[in-house]
Amino acid sequence: MPDLSVIIVNYNDRPHLEDCLLSIRKEEQHVDLEIILVDNASTDGSQALVQKSFPNVRLIQNRENLGFSRANNKGFTESSGDFILFLNTDTVLCSGALKILMDWMKNTPEAGAAGPVLFGKEKTFQVSFGFKRGFFNEMALKMFLNSVYRRKIRRMETIKEVDWVSGACLFIRRKAFEQAGAFDEHFFLYYEDIDLCYRIKNKGWKIAFVPQSRVFHEGGASTSSLSIKSRYIYRESQIYFYRKHNSKLSRILLRCFLRKTLNRIHEKDKNT
Repeated sequence: MPDLSVIIVNYNDRPHLEDCLLSIRKEEQHVDLEIILVDNASTDGSQALVQKSFPNVRLIQNRENLGFSRANNKGFTESSGDFILFLNTDTVLCSGALKILMDWMKNTPEAGAAGPVLFGKEKTFQVSFGFKRGFFNEMALKMFLNSVYRRKIRRMETIKEVDWVSGACLFIRRKAFEQAGAFDEHFFLYYEDIDLCYRIKNKGWKIAFVPQSRVFHEGGASTSSLSIKSRYIYRESQIYFYRKHNSKLSRILLRCFLRKTLNRIHEKDKNT
Protein backbone atom coordinates (compact mmCIF):
# COMPACT_ATOMS: atom_id res chain seq x y z
CA MET A 1 0.00 0.00 0.00
CA PRO A 2 1.24 3.54 -0.68
CA ASP A 3 2.34 5.84 2.14
CA LEU A 4 0.26 8.72 0.77
CA SER A 5 -3.09 9.03 -0.96
CA VAL A 6 -3.53 12.28 -2.91
CA ILE A 7 -7.21 13.15 -3.30
CA ILE A 8 -8.25 15.84 -5.77
CA VAL A 9 -11.79 17.09 -6.34
CA ASN A 10 -12.36 18.53 -9.80
CA TYR A 11 -15.23 20.54 -11.20
CA ASN A 12 -14.73 21.95 -14.70
CA ASP A 13 -11.12 22.93 -14.11
CA ARG A 14 -9.41 21.26 -17.04
CA PRO A 15 -7.12 24.29 -17.66
CA HIS A 16 -5.31 23.72 -14.34
CA LEU A 17 -5.72 19.99 -13.93
CA GLU A 18 -2.88 18.84 -16.18
CA ASP A 19 -0.21 21.00 -14.50
CA CYS A 20 -1.41 19.88 -11.08
CA LEU A 21 -1.20 16.18 -11.96
CA LEU A 22 2.18 16.59 -13.64
CA SER A 23 3.60 18.22 -10.51
CA ILE A 24 2.37 15.28 -8.41
CA ARG A 25 3.90 12.84 -10.87
CA LYS A 26 7.31 14.48 -10.33
CA GLU A 27 6.95 13.94 -6.57
CA GLU A 28 6.54 10.18 -7.03
CA GLN A 29 10.33 9.82 -7.05
CA HIS A 30 10.39 11.09 -3.43
CA VAL A 31 7.11 9.72 -1.99
CA ASP A 32 5.25 6.45 -2.51
CA LEU A 33 1.77 7.66 -3.44
CA GLU A 34 -1.50 7.01 -5.21
CA ILE A 35 -3.69 9.65 -6.90
CA ILE A 36 -7.47 9.62 -6.65
CA LEU A 37 -9.39 12.19 -8.66
CA VAL A 38 -13.07 12.71 -7.84
CA ASP A 39 -14.83 14.50 -10.69
CA ASN A 40 -18.05 16.34 -9.84
CA ALA A 41 -19.79 15.85 -13.21
CA SER A 42 -17.51 18.14 -15.21
CA THR A 43 -18.53 19.01 -18.76
CA ASP A 44 -15.23 20.53 -19.95
CA GLY A 45 -13.35 17.38 -20.98
CA SER A 46 -11.57 16.90 -17.64
CA GLN A 47 -12.46 13.22 -17.42
CA ALA A 48 -11.19 12.49 -20.94
CA LEU A 49 -7.91 14.28 -20.15
CA VAL A 50 -7.31 12.09 -17.10
CA GLN A 51 -8.24 8.87 -18.89
CA LYS A 52 -5.96 9.64 -21.84
CA SER A 53 -2.93 11.31 -20.25
CA PHE A 54 -2.95 9.98 -16.68
CA PRO A 55 -4.10 6.34 -16.80
CA ASN A 56 -2.57 5.62 -13.38
CA VAL A 57 -4.90 8.11 -11.72
CA ARG A 58 -7.93 6.46 -10.16
CA LEU A 59 -10.89 8.37 -11.55
CA ILE A 60 -14.21 8.53 -9.69
CA GLN A 61 -16.96 10.04 -11.86
CA ASN A 62 -19.91 11.52 -10.00
CA ARG A 63 -23.21 12.03 -11.80
CA GLU A 64 -23.73 15.41 -10.13
CA ASN A 65 -21.75 18.08 -8.35
CA LEU A 66 -21.58 16.72 -4.79
CA GLY A 67 -19.62 19.66 -3.45
CA PHE A 68 -16.14 19.69 -1.94
CA SER A 69 -16.80 17.88 1.35
CA ARG A 70 -18.86 14.97 0.00
CA ALA A 71 -16.53 14.43 -2.93
CA ASN A 72 -13.43 14.39 -0.71
CA ASN A 73 -15.07 11.94 1.67
CA LYS A 74 -15.93 9.74 -1.29
CA GLY A 75 -12.32 9.84 -2.43
CA PHE A 76 -11.16 8.97 1.08
CA THR A 77 -13.23 5.77 1.10
CA GLU A 78 -11.23 4.62 -1.94
CA SER A 79 -7.83 5.52 -0.44
CA SER A 80 -5.35 3.29 1.36
CA GLY A 81 -2.45 5.50 2.47
CA ASP A 82 -1.53 6.14 6.10
CA PHE A 83 -1.44 9.82 5.13
CA ILE A 84 -3.89 11.78 2.99
CA LEU A 85 -3.29 14.92 0.93
CA PHE A 86 -6.40 16.86 -0.04
CA LEU A 87 -5.30 19.03 -2.95
CA ASN A 88 -7.01 21.65 -5.11
CA THR A 89 -6.80 21.43 -8.89
CA ASP A 90 -5.32 24.94 -9.22
CA THR A 91 -2.13 24.03 -7.36
CA VAL A 92 1.35 23.10 -8.54
CA LEU A 93 3.67 21.37 -6.07
CA CYS A 94 7.18 22.77 -5.78
CA SER A 95 9.95 20.17 -5.89
CA GLY A 96 10.17 18.25 -2.63
CA ALA A 97 7.01 19.79 -1.14
CA LEU A 98 5.40 16.45 -0.36
CA LYS A 99 8.55 14.86 1.04
CA ILE A 100 9.02 17.74 3.47
CA LEU A 101 5.46 17.36 4.77
CA MET A 102 5.70 13.58 4.86
CA ASP A 103 9.03 13.52 6.72
CA TRP A 104 7.81 16.03 9.31
CA MET A 105 4.56 14.14 9.90
CA LYS A 106 6.37 10.81 10.28
CA ASN A 107 8.83 12.33 12.74
CA THR A 108 6.05 14.05 14.73
CA PRO A 109 3.65 11.33 15.88
CA GLU A 110 1.42 13.84 17.71
CA ALA A 111 0.79 15.77 14.48
CA GLY A 112 -2.63 15.28 12.91
CA ALA A 113 -2.44 17.72 10.01
CA ALA A 114 -0.06 20.12 8.29
CA GLY A 115 -0.05 22.64 5.49
CA PRO A 116 2.60 24.34 3.32
CA VAL A 117 3.21 27.91 2.25
CA LEU A 118 0.78 28.81 -0.53
CA PHE A 119 1.80 31.50 -2.97
CA GLY A 120 0.21 32.94 -6.07
CA LYS A 121 1.36 34.81 -9.12
CA GLU A 122 4.28 37.21 -8.70
CA LYS A 123 5.19 35.39 -5.45
CA THR A 124 2.25 36.82 -3.54
CA PHE A 125 1.92 34.87 -0.31
CA GLN A 126 -1.48 33.65 0.86
CA VAL A 127 -2.65 33.40 4.47
CA SER A 128 -3.14 29.64 4.49
CA PHE A 129 -3.23 29.08 8.26
CA GLY A 130 -4.86 30.67 11.26
CA PHE A 131 -6.27 30.51 14.73
CA LYS A 132 -9.78 30.58 16.19
CA ARG A 133 -12.28 32.22 13.85
CA GLY A 134 -14.86 34.49 15.47
CA PHE A 135 -16.53 37.73 14.43
CA PHE A 136 -13.97 40.14 15.91
CA ASN A 137 -11.07 38.00 14.72
CA GLU A 138 -12.45 37.90 11.18
CA MET A 139 -12.93 41.67 11.11
CA ALA A 140 -9.35 42.15 12.32
CA LEU A 141 -8.08 39.77 9.64
CA LYS A 142 -10.00 41.60 6.95
CA MET A 143 -8.86 45.05 8.02
CA PHE A 144 -5.16 44.55 8.78
CA LEU A 145 -4.00 41.17 10.10
CA ASN A 146 -3.94 39.40 6.71
CA SER A 147 -1.43 41.93 5.36
CA VAL A 148 0.69 41.47 8.51
CA TYR A 149 0.63 37.69 8.13
CA ARG A 150 1.61 37.90 4.46
CA ARG A 151 4.74 39.83 5.36
CA LYS A 152 5.56 37.39 8.16
CA ILE A 153 5.15 34.35 5.90
CA ARG A 154 7.77 35.74 3.53
CA ARG A 155 10.37 35.58 6.33
CA MET A 156 9.04 32.57 8.25
CA GLU A 157 11.46 29.67 8.70
CA THR A 158 10.25 27.73 11.74
CA ILE A 159 7.29 25.36 11.89
CA LYS A 160 4.34 26.97 13.66
CA GLU A 161 1.54 25.28 15.59
CA VAL A 162 -1.84 26.69 14.51
CA ASP A 163 -5.56 25.94 14.74
CA TRP A 164 -6.14 25.30 11.04
CA VAL A 165 -4.45 25.11 7.64
CA SER A 166 -5.97 25.63 4.21
CA GLY A 167 -7.86 22.87 2.43
CA ALA A 168 -6.16 23.87 -0.83
CA CYS A 169 -3.28 21.64 0.28
CA LEU A 170 -4.15 19.80 3.46
CA PHE A 171 -1.86 16.97 4.59
CA ILE A 172 -3.56 14.74 7.19
CA ARG A 173 -2.75 11.61 9.14
CA ARG A 174 -5.35 8.98 8.29
CA LYS A 175 -5.99 8.10 11.93
CA ALA A 176 -6.64 11.75 12.81
CA PHE A 177 -9.06 12.17 9.90
CA GLU A 178 -11.01 9.09 10.93
CA GLN A 179 -11.13 10.13 14.59
CA ALA A 180 -12.40 13.59 13.64
CA GLY A 181 -15.20 12.05 11.57
CA ALA A 182 -14.15 13.19 8.06
CA PHE A 183 -15.43 16.36 6.36
CA ASP A 184 -18.79 17.68 7.52
CA GLU A 185 -20.95 17.26 4.42
CA HIS A 186 -23.25 20.11 5.44
CA PHE A 187 -20.50 22.33 3.99
CA PHE A 188 -20.91 22.34 0.21
CA LEU A 189 -17.86 24.58 -0.20
CA TYR A 190 -15.83 26.91 2.08
CA TYR A 191 -15.06 26.62 5.80
CA GLU A 192 -15.04 22.82 5.69
CA ASP A 193 -11.25 22.80 6.08
CA ILE A 194 -11.27 25.01 9.20
CA ASP A 195 -14.08 22.95 10.71
CA LEU A 196 -12.19 19.71 10.08
CA CYS A 197 -8.98 21.08 11.60
CA TYR A 198 -10.88 22.22 14.68
CA ARG A 199 -12.24 18.71 15.18
CA ILE A 200 -8.83 17.11 14.62
CA LYS A 201 -7.31 19.43 17.22
CA ASN A 202 -10.15 18.70 19.64
CA LYS A 203 -9.16 15.04 19.45
CA GLY A 204 -5.72 15.97 20.83
CA TRP A 205 -3.75 16.19 17.58
CA LYS A 206 -1.45 19.07 16.61
CA ILE A 207 -1.98 21.18 13.48
CA ALA A 208 1.13 22.78 11.94
CA PHE A 209 2.12 25.27 9.28
CA VAL A 210 5.33 24.05 7.60
CA PRO A 211 6.98 26.95 5.72
CA GLN A 212 9.76 24.79 4.24
CA SER A 213 7.14 23.17 1.98
CA ARG A 214 5.86 25.40 -0.83
CA VAL A 215 2.95 25.07 -3.25
CA PHE A 216 1.74 27.42 -5.96
CA HIS A 217 -1.99 28.11 -5.63
CA GLU A 218 -3.80 30.25 -8.14
CA GLY A 219 -6.98 30.39 -6.06
CA GLY A 220 -10.65 30.57 -6.98
CA ALA A 221 -10.43 28.22 -9.97
CA SER A 222 -13.39 26.04 -9.01
CA THR A 223 -15.64 29.02 -8.25
CA SER A 224 -14.58 31.58 -10.87
CA SER A 225 -17.49 30.65 -13.12
CA LEU A 226 -19.99 30.80 -10.25
CA SER A 227 -19.35 34.47 -9.30
CA ILE A 228 -22.43 35.70 -7.42
CA LYS A 229 -23.62 32.21 -6.57
CA SER A 230 -20.28 31.33 -4.98
CA ARG A 231 -20.57 34.35 -2.69
CA TYR A 232 -23.93 33.11 -1.43
CA ILE A 233 -22.43 29.65 -0.85
CA TYR A 234 -19.55 31.23 1.06
CA ARG A 235 -21.92 33.09 3.39
CA GLU A 236 -24.11 30.03 3.94
CA SER A 237 -21.04 28.05 4.99
CA GLN A 238 -19.87 30.89 7.21
CA ILE A 239 -23.21 31.02 9.04
CA TYR A 240 -23.21 27.25 9.55
CA PHE A 241 -19.62 27.37 10.81
CA TYR A 242 -20.49 30.08 13.32
CA ARG A 243 -23.45 28.02 14.49
CA LYS A 244 -21.11 25.10 15.19
CA HIS A 245 -18.15 26.85 16.74
CA ASN A 246 -18.94 30.37 17.93
CA SER A 247 -20.83 32.14 20.69
CA LYS A 248 -24.34 33.55 20.39
CA LEU A 249 -22.90 37.08 20.37
CA SER A 250 -20.63 36.27 17.41
CA ARG A 251 -23.57 34.77 15.51
CA ILE A 252 -25.75 37.85 16.11
CA LEU A 253 -22.97 40.22 15.02
CA LEU A 254 -22.32 38.15 11.91
CA ARG A 255 -25.97 38.18 10.87
CA CYS A 256 -26.15 41.96 11.32
CA PHE A 257 -23.03 42.37 9.20
CA LEU A 258 -24.30 39.98 6.54
CA ARG A 259 -27.65 41.73 6.08
CA LYS A 260 -25.87 44.63 4.41
CA THR A 261 -23.37 42.40 2.60
CA LEU A 262 -26.03 40.06 1.18
CA ASN A 263 -28.16 43.02 0.11
CA ARG A 264 -25.21 44.36 -1.87
CA ILE A 265 -24.63 40.95 -3.45
CA HIS A 266 -28.34 40.71 -4.30
CA GLU A 267 -28.28 44.11 -6.00
CA LYS A 268 -25.25 43.13 -8.07
CA ASP A 269 -26.97 39.85 -8.93
CA LYS A 270 -30.01 41.71 -10.29
CA ASN A 271 -27.80 43.96 -12.41
CA THR A 272 -25.86 41.13 -14.07
